[in-house]
Amino acid sequence: MDIRPFTVAIPQPDVDDLADRLARTRWPDELPGVGWTRGLPLTFLKELAAYWADGYDWRAAEAELNAYPQFTTEIDGQRIHFLHVRSEDPGALPLVLTHGYPSAFAEFTQLIEELRQDFHVVVPSLPGFAFSTPVRETGWSMGRTARAWIELMRRLGYDRYGLHGGDVGAGVAGAVAGLDGEHVAGVHTVTDPYTAAATATFIPGMADRLDPSDPVDRTALDRMARFRAEDSGYLAIQNSRPQTMGYLLNDSPAGQLGWIAESFERSTDLPYDRDQLLTIVSLYWFTGSGVSAARFLYEQAHLSDWGEPPTVPQGFSVFGADSTARRLVGPPDGAFWTEHERGMHFPAMEAPQTLAADLRAFFGELK
Repeated sequence: MDIRPFTVAIPQPDVDDLADRLARTRWPDELPGVGWTRGLPLTFLKELAAYWADGYDWRAAEAELNAYPQFTTEIDGQRIHFLHVRSEDPGALPLVLTHGYPSAFAEFTQLIEELRQDFHVVVPSLPGFAFSTPVRETGWSMGRTARAWIELMRRLGYDRYGLHGGDVGAGVAGAVAGLDGEHVAGVHTVTDPYTAAATATFIPGMADRLDPSDPVDRTALDRMARFRAEDSGYLAIQNSRPQTMGYLLNDSPAGQLGWIAESFERSTDLPYDRDQLLTIVSLYWFTGSGVSAARFLYEQAHLSDWGEPPTVPQGFSVFGADSTARRLVGPPDGAFWTEHERGMHFPAMEAPQTLAADLRAFFGELK
């Protein structure tokens, strides 16, 4: 039941070890002219790794993170780390922000600045991510995490709260809403057409419900096929062999950097802060959470613990929106719905002001 203050304080030998490992990276060769068609280009990653080693300032990033009140508590045998940024307005609605993969709580720092006057912001680290480590047993799926979030909000003394998430965080947010509708004011999630198409490939019978002769459905089917042919390997490895992949992620900072940076490059449409990306990667590296984060996806794939559908008000923000978005997401009647032409999978970093405006609009009606 204890909630204890937490400060990020990475030992200097660990910081020095990172610089040493980056300097001794054994780089692979690369075929000429292949660009991005076979993975992350060598030149791109070498330049980013060089900046991580010599330009990026971890201690400055650490100080920025420590500007937010942080805590840890144990729930269901698992250490849970979270930020808790209270609004100056005592009557503000509490709002839980849940990150996805491959990300961390640091994804939301710009968004927190946009929201902190209007909400009491709670940002937990998913089990197995960053400082919500180590994970000592199997079974930490979205559903179990949702139950931990419910307990966390109870411990914080909040009997009514809102939820927001994207990627895995959207699943957790939806599961919390389904389990704790008595206390949840509403749930808001973000997506983009490519993520929606990828998600649709896992919904039984979804392809059969789309009409290939309809131009919108044809585009959706093409994107689903593209995901299966070109992008599903990233997820398939984690869903089947996370431990094997963990040896690479835990021993090579260049490997951990490449694994995350490719996802950001392929899943963003607007510029994002390179230092913020490296803070996220650094959190994975310093906590050794690459393998435990990947295991979270394995657990979900094998447990299929999705929980009950939410019955509370729902809101959706679609970034990089096009004609397929509403068809693939299938929002319930009367749901809050906004579409934005730019931005994609990480809107809290790509378009924090736009996302904050949507959150204020949706939850403002529910406050």
